[in-house]
Amino acid sequence: MRRPPAEIVASLLAVTTLFTPAHLPPWAIFVSWAGTFAAGGPNPDTLKKIWVTMPIGAIVASLIVGGFNLASGYFSGSSLVVAQCIILFSLNAAMMSLGRIPALSFVPGMFFGFASYFATLFGGFGPTPGNLMVALGATILMNAIGPAYAWVTANLGAHHHAKVAPIGRAQQAIS
Repeated sequence: MRRPPAEIVASLLAVTTLFTPAHLPPWAIFVSWAGTFAAGGPNPDTLKKIWVTMPIGAIVASLIVGGFNLASGYFSGSSLVVAQCIILFSLNAAMMSLGRIPALSFVPGMFFGFASYFATLFGGFGPTPGNLMVALGATILMNAIGPAYAWVTANLGAHHHAKVAPIGRAQQAIS
């Protein structure tokens, strides 16, 4: 049986994001969907590393926002900015340091979750816009769907493989 082009499969999946309930962030699916392909495609190794690391990034982002909120109750002006710098530096460094653990070594996955959290919270997405914990849950859920969409795209769609003309010796010498 001939499979439909991957572009058709991916576009049909993209249409499903129009029906995302509870004002969940559909673009978080796209972030992790594209990230899965950028990380090597939806094979078992990539899926494992992206599904493990994205929630870490989202959790750290929520801790940063929570830390900023807490600091704003004690500091203002320049001292608040210094406190925010310390919070951001410390938590970001801790998150990236987790990448030294082999099972958590896919640091870009952490940043997919990290960025998705900030966009969810500050974009007013989720069933309760502005709620730190609801934004965290919404981000983790929607990021988790993206790699599944990548798997469906790769396994149900026929991919186009462009033919590349070989480079001649003279062209190689001047490249």
